[in-house]
Amino acid sequence: MATQQPATRPDNKPVATPANSRFSSGPCAKPPNFELNKLAGAPLGRSHRAAEGKAKLLAAIETTREVLGVPAEYKIGIVPASDTGAYEMAMWSLLGERPAEMVAWESFGAGWVTDVAKQLRIEHTVHTAEYGEIVDMAGLNYDHDICFTWNGTTSGVRVPSGDVIPADRAGLTLCDATSAAFAMDLPWDKLDVTTFSWQKVLGGEAAHGMLILSPRAVERLESYTPPWPLPKIFRLTKGGKLIEGIFTGATINTPSMLCVEDYLQALEWAKSVGGLKGLIARADANTAAISAFVEAHDWIDFLAVDPATRSNTSVCLKFTDARITDGAAFAKAVAKRLADENVALDIGAYRDAPPGLRIWCGGTVETADIEAMLPWLAWAFDAEISK
Repeated sequence: MATQQPATRPDNKPVATPANSRFSSGPCAKPPNFELNKLAGAPLGRSHRAAEGKAKLLAAIETTREVLGVPAEYKIGIVPASDTGAYEMAMWSLLGERPAEMVAWESFGAGWVTDVAKQLRIEHTVHTAEYGEIVDMAGLNYDHDICFTWNGTTSGVRVPSGDVIPADRAGLTLCDATSAAFAMDLPWDKLDVTTFSWQKVLGGEAAHGMLILSPRAVERLESYTPPWPLPKIFRLTKGGKLIEGIFTGATINTPSMLCVEDYLQALEWAKSVGGLKGLIARADANTAAISAFVEAHDWIDFLAVDPATRSNTSVCLKFTDARITDGAAFAKAVAKRLADENVALDIGAYRDAPPGLRIWCGGTVETADIEAMLPWLAWAFDAEISK
């Protein structure tokens, strides 16, 4: 009869360790089947405008459409500078026709407020919420353009649904979905502009952004010219018409074909685990494991106040033990212990967020690794609180 292994060693450290200790919220963990030799098909040393390069770029666009369920009439483009570049491109190209409602409940949303208030300087209203909460989306004026993040990567909160966004809105909705795409069910009929980056939910390599435009957004682009000069890297129209090539693989600047190949491989893996539904299920299972841990320990809690708005990708936690006198130092020490043991890398809270931990739970993370890491979190807490 086999002897059962103890859960902990004599030094109280857990025995089991994660197979993959990468829980960073960006860049995120690669798909579990990732191997460098799978990128051998990248057309390196070739022009991205050659037939093979164009075919790869178009495949990235159309496979994105397939996995995410983006409607056929929506445009999908690969643009420079990650999610930031995609969202900046959208704001600078589309805003200004009407007032804007700027919505921020974490650091990246606050950055978009700064752009509109200090750079574009258009008429706007700012709606903010504290970390762990979200703005009442039903209270916005949808005759204005709405700029918001779907999921707060640095705050661990998300929009629970798009039900409150009216179908007959006069303004456009500009959604930064970089840590929501491929992990949450985005309501495309309620989103006019959606942006994300490859290095988030599918763990792709960095520096490329995705820009998804509804027919209403395209109509705005072709009927409205902003009063400010547009850098070449932001221009989506020529002669008052959409530059269609951007949305068929003719990128504005030179993309990395190695990164494109990596993204294609990640998309194929996503399809192999059940597409969007499978990815959502994997992220939900990861978050459920953390939720069970939180329920069992009274010294830790979710940063998200309302469970309905709790993110299933960037899961943010806070320490609640009254014995902790310096929350930032304590959280940093716990994160360092886990990193030193190579059981959880890069899980400290974002620099602008309240002290705590941030554990990435997107679909590329295996639930078994989350479950193996959590006893180590309890060990690290005990070690620090008893110092």
